[in-house]
Amino acid sequence: MTTFVAVANQKGGVGKTTTAINLAAALGALEKRILLVDCDPQGNATRGVGVEARKPHLYHVLSEESDATDAVQATGFAGLSLLPADRELVGVEVEFVGNEGWEHRLRLALRGLADDYDIVFLDCPPSLGHLTVSALTAADRMLVPLQCEYYALEGISALVATLRRVQARLNPHLGIGGILLTMFDDRTNLSRDVAAEVRRHFKDEVYEVVIPRNVRLAEAPSHGLPILQYDIKSRGAEAYLALAREFLQRVA
Repeated sequence: MTTFVAVANQKGGVGKTTTAINLAAALGALEKRILLVDCDPQGNATRGVGVEARKPHLYHVLSEESDATDAVQATGFAGLSLLPADRELVGVEVEFVGNEGWEHRLRLALRGLADDYDIVFLDCPPSLGHLTVSALTAADRMLVPLQCEYYALEGISALVATLRRVQARLNPHLGIGGILLTMFDDRTNLSRDVAAEVRRHFKDEVYEVVIPRNVRLAEAPSHGLPILQYDIKSRGAEAYLALAREFLQRVA
């Protein structure tokens, strides 16, 4: 049975797209069939796996001009496919939202792909707008990357409130699929203090694996490569492989 996972945080710069790309690629390397859906008009996940978005892409799927199957592209990485996005996706915010049932368009479009993949990741924009709501409506779980910095906890309450509203009105089956600590620097008291506070508040919902602050991890997207292909010996690659294994344990 396919698991749909929305990778979401309304705060930018927390490692959300980095996590979507590298967790998806790591699971593909572990012989899982993975689809990464780029739900962000910036198209960072698309470029981060070295793909140039071509028509049809997610905008055409949501506008019902194309079937999702026809929009999926190969990435060249084992087990990983991509449903790309580009700037046209901005049109969703103004063109479709007035239509009845717009929140369910993404869910309905993707369910036809369920038999083809073990896990579908939806990389959300850094906001709580219509595209994020659509992704949460389509998802079984929400995975939250959380940067180990001072303001990290401030946005979580808003995100959890949105989760509760989506559960109540649109998707009662949506659950928290875990909170992932990112950009962790074990040399600083700040990272350790934020990690301890998050674990105190959210307990078992926080992944044991933490993603370190790592230069090679930051460089990989500019080369259009997941970290496993860019530098498999880096601390970032080791962390995402460990995360993939923990993720599978939690999903199971």
